[in-house]
Amino acid sequence: MGGAFLAAAVLARLGSRIGLPTIPLFILAGILLGPHTPGIALVDDPHELEMLSLLGLVLLLFYLGLEFHMDDLKEGGRRMAVAGAAYLALNVGAGLVFGFLVGWGTSEALVLAGVLGISSSAIVTKVLMDTGRLGNPETKPILGIIVVEDIFLALYLAALQPVISGADSMASAVLDAGKAFGFLLLLAVVARWGTAVIGKLIATKDNELLVISFLGAAVFVAGVSEWFGVADAIGAFMVGLMLGSTSSGKKIMELVHPLRDAFGAIFFFAFGLSIDPGDLPSVVWPVLIAVALTLLMNVLAGLAAARIYGFGPRPAANIATALLARGEFALILATMAAGAGLDERLAPFIAGYVLILAVLGPLAAGRSAWLARVLPGGGGPDAPTGSGQPEPAAAGR
Repeated sequence: MGGAFLAAAVLARLGSRIGLPTIPLFILAGILLGPHTPGIALVDDPHELEMLSLLGLVLLLFYLGLEFHMDDLKEGGRRMAVAGAAYLALNVGAGLVFGFLVGWGTSEALVLAGVLGISSSAIVTKVLMDTGRLGNPETKPILGIIVVEDIFLALYLAALQPVISGADSMASAVLDAGKAFGFLLLLAVVARWGTAVIGKLIATKDNELLVISFLGAAVFVAGVSEWFGVADAIGAFMVGLMLGSTSSGKKIMELVHPLRDAFGAIFFFAFGLSIDPGDLPSVVWPVLIAVALTLLMNVLAGLAAARIYGFGPRPAANIATALLARGEFALILATMAAGAGLDERLAPFIAGYVLILAVLGPLAAGRSAWLARVLPGGGGPDAPTGSGQPEPAAAGR
């Protein structure tokens, strides 16, 4: 674990000198020091870091929930749902069509629909932090789309498992989906009406007790969420959403910051450990086609979300590039596909596709002004938003 931290730190320091984002460098460290690359292998089995990696994911999404206040949901719930539905329709639909055109099988096509259709919540969160855009107007639809994706994800996983495993238990699939939806509804009700009570329970002037309390709550609810068939990430997000609206919200955000950075690095490092570079050449053309298709669909989705929210070309470009990366969910699907005995080309395809977009996503987000110039109405990097006012300076970083 110490070697993982140090390797990630060294590569990130070197990359920062030439302007590279930290996420792909953390992943690269995992690839270079993992079991699939010749040379020194710090970790022989990626599962050895699985719990630490999950903790990193939980903390990343918990922090995202702290930033995404309940007022944002109350004020933009309808537009958030429409933007999220549009994003899913474009990307999941394109992924399903791509899956059938590749010709690997119906179950494989359903897996590919999820791989191409769902953004990486962890990478999107890190991109927003690294680019300083958490306070930008277009960040609300970005976070809203992530929430809609995670709700879709919970139902999608519950329905997909019996299909790819060949089980004929449709009643069981419906029961699992209902259980997941019911738990999500419970979390939403608590977040909407239970904030005052939660605020009294969590409040303390002792930083040590506050850290233990919010960390325990985030991890516990994430674990319970997974037991109910809901992604652990959305459980952690909902806890952050609840605590962010309490009087302790600002203090919690300060205290969780170093924990988020440290274990977030381990999450991306562990992601790199799972990638075998030797498997990539066999699926290079399907990967490149899928990447091009995802780029196109994200641009269309960014334009659609900007139109829904009344934004101009620059926010549209920010939305399209921020949501580009794919990551942890695709790896979950790769694991499910391998366990179900699906086409062996799926695993290297997913690894190559995710690696390219995990690198391309942060790079594109940092240079979204280039995309804004070629979008309809985009005359340059300082193109106005839909309200006619210039975007905050942070959005240009």
